[in-house]
Amino acid sequence: MAYLFPSAEWVEQLKIEINRSEAYANSGKTWEGDFCFIVKPGGALKEPFKMYLDLWHGQCRDAFVMTGAETKKPEFTISGTIETYRQIFNKKLDPIQALMTRKLELQGNMMKIMKSVKATLDLVNCCGLIDMKYPDQT
Repeated sequence: MAYLFPSAEWVEQLKIEINRSEAYANSGKTWEGDFCFIVKPGGALKEPFKMYLDLWHGQCRDAFVMTGAETKKPEFTISGTIETYRQIFNKKLDPIQALMTRKLELQGNMMKIMKSVKATLDLVNCCGLIDMKYPDQT
């Protein structure tokens, strides 16, 4: 089954993939921090899509679509276009390079992320494990 990116079902599947990943469990074992990932509107995506991930010691404790009613203020917010995310998931763009060139915009401590490059790459690999389709493919 292909999951639409972005969607609530995709976010749920990502949590499953993260929690079953031995690679992420090892590389993220010292990570403590949560994220809001924003997919900016454009093309077939008419509204911004926001997802929350609570990553803690190599596991994803929580993952959901943010509606604006949340009171949580994540440590990091990363935003980009759907095309940038697609390039990252398809391994055509390195996520760290995307941050450095501002194809992905970061709010939060860049040094903390730079100290956890392996965990970042393993997290992206979890995204790539999901069979997905995009709004322009429906």
